Amino acid sequence: MPASDDAVLLIAYGGPTRPEEIRPFLDRVLHGRPVMQERYEEIVRHYEMVGGCSPINRLTFRQAEGLEKRLAAAGGGLPVYVGMRHWKPLLSEALSTMAGEGRRRARGVILAPHPSRASRESYIEAVEEARRQVGPDAPQVAFSRPFFDHPLFVEALAARLGETLDRLDSDRRRAASVVYTAHSIPIEMAKQSGYDEAIARTAGLVSRSIGIDAWTIAYQSRSGNPNDPWLEPDIGDALREALRRGDRTIVVAPIGFVCDHVEVLYDLDIVARGIARDLGLEFHRAATVGDHPAFIDMLAALVGDPASSAGA
Repeated sequence: MPASDDAVLLIAYGGPTRPEEIRPFLDRVLHGRPVMQERYEEIVRHYEMVGGCSPINRLTFRQAEGLEKRLAAAGGGLPVYVGMRHWKPLLSEALSTMAGEGRRRARGVILAPHPSRASRESYIEAVEEARRQVGPDAPQVAFSRPFFDHPLFVEALAARLGETLDRLDSDRRRAASVVYTAHSIPIEMAKQSGYDEAIARTAGLVSRSIGIDAWTIAYQSRSGNPNDPWLEPDIGDALREALRRGDRTIVVAPIGFVCDHVEVLYDLDIVARGIARDLGLEFHRAATVGDHPAFIDMLAALVGDPASSAGA
């Protein structure tokens, strides 16, 4: 444990925790960018269809609680704080609380496995902006590295996928086609960061760890200008291609996400499942890693490894 670290900051996107927060949350995410009202209301309905909120805040705090207990059990206990980029507790609120409690240097863990400007650099910039808002007493933050190929992350993903496969009888399991998914981003952004290569690395490691031969990668939750090239295939197109190949049982594993939120609950559990149903495909979705013990152990390993950090 680096002697100078006196806290841990888990950093996530954030989401509305009840229906009346949906529109204020979206307004903050959009921060003045023009969006057609029809599209805005469509996104509101997505949240309404998954219960009027996102579980990301609750699940991130569960991860934080598990990590704090794990660090305490290892004898290197540090307080674990949660800061959200787009909802409460905002990063500035978390850093202000940390400063008020005398914390001076934190290990920051961005809860996005794969590197890209959208999933890493923008979060680092958000933390720096939050530090400026808090002022000179704001703790410094050293960020852990992306963990897309960390053995414990792979172990947690493999365990979640294995749980789903184990619910199938032996014949269906042998015939099942696994589709790994991650959030689509613009192709140019992916080239700059190696995002798609990192996704492929994760998928290959998970497949190898549990002996999966038939697997593909698909992308989901695309947004932005429809004329710009983004990573493909979309999960819907991947399901249609699976049908053309003669596959009948599909297991979707969302390796680009560490807990459930609207992109998982709506884009996969409602939209992708509906496409599969219309195609006559049997559809199963593996759980995200959440607070799986191996994932919590991985977070603890990142916190305790000085070689994994980069200052900011």
